[in-house]
Amino acid sequence: MTEAWLRTMDPYRPFAGKFFKNRRKDVIVVSLSTFEGKNLVDVRQHFTNTHGQNRPTTKGVAMVVRRLPDLAKAINAALAKAHELGLLEGGGDE
Repeated sequence: MTEAWLRTMDPYRPFAGKFFKNRRKDVIVVSLSTFEGKNLVDVRQHFTNTHGQNRPTTKGVAMVVRRLPDLAKAINAALAKAHELGLLEGGGDE
């Protein structure tokens, strides 16, 4: 992704990671923020608007950061099961 794309991100939300969801260039963005005094991790789909800027959608999940290890454990379990079932080939980059 380009530096221009990164500049469209909310400067008040520390960026943690991103990856393309599909060929339309929708992106899944992982960020950290604070809301009402609580530290949050947000995993959210972003779309490209008519000005070429990525903007968040309502599709996603936000939770307190202390639940992040539980989320990581669940994702790792899903990854292991997908490998076990042969759903991922070549290291899971598909």
